[in-house]
Amino acid sequence: MFGQTTFERFGVAKTVLSRPRLKYLIILPLLAALGACATRPPEGTPPNEVFDPYENTNRGIHKFNLGVDRFLFRPASKGYVKIVPDPVVTSFNHFAENLTMPGQALDYLLQGNVKQSGNALLRFVVNTTVGGFGLSDPAAELNLPPVDTDFGETLHVWGVGEGAYVELPFYGPSTQRDAIGVVVNLFSNPINFSPTRPIDNIGVYAEVVRRMGDRGRFSDTVDSILYESADSYAQAQTIYIQNRRFELARDDEDAYLGLYDDPYAETGTDPVRDPYIDPYEDPYAE
Repeated sequence: MFGQTTFERFGVAKTVLSRPRLKYLIILPLLAALGACATRPPEGTPPNEVFDPYENTNRGIHKFNLGVDRFLFRPASKGYVKIVPDPVVTSFNHFAENLTMPGQALDYLLQGNVKQSGNALLRFVVNTTVGGFGLSDPAAELNLPPVDTDFGETLHVWGVGEGAYVELPFYGPSTQRDAIGVVVNLFSNPINFSPTRPIDNIGVYAEVVRRMGDRGRFSDTVDSILYESADSYAQAQTIYIQNRRFELARDDEDAYLGLYDDPYAETGTDPVRDPYIDPYEDPYAE
């Protein structure tokens, strides 16, 4: 819920996921349709606004997601962090994160970032060997650079637009571009193509457990957004879009600055430097 989604959550049996040919049949048409998949906002739409042409449908899915969270995911997550010791929850989180490293290495490579691709692989090797199959994070203790990417960011680097805002069943807030990234990342991790695995789709189960740990640990914050705000749909949308745009613009200062309106752009004044200036005063008034 409000995290990494899987086809199993959409009712597709895990036995289907294990068929490599079907994976290619799904992923190749998706890649071929990238140029036409994203709905473009109307011309002249400010870049900081959220394009939400499917609001009615999104709100219906949001209501469904709230029901799943309230009656299933929320109580399960709170019970999980209450019963399982915190260090064990942290270890499971490390394990799940470590399983994503080969996939992240591939995404960085597709983005042309060879250095970070190597860092992801190095973290995977260190944590898998020295860290007990990823249950601990010795890579962090060795000050190896952190990595955090996905295929949605790869599409951003390739110039694919954000598209319309969408809310996905069981997953939560997303955009058309990121939704494609979610689907592609289900199949892009090289671990998924290993000829033998001790547990089929272990990465899926590990990710579910990690999401449960995060949901349980930050239960008060998530509850305040989903159940205490006047409009949880709008609140979740705003938080997701701003956070995602910040992530994608972290290396692009101009893009980052363009995410927010500057109320002082017209006057050229800075109330922090000059506390006696009224930012709402008309500078051209006589």
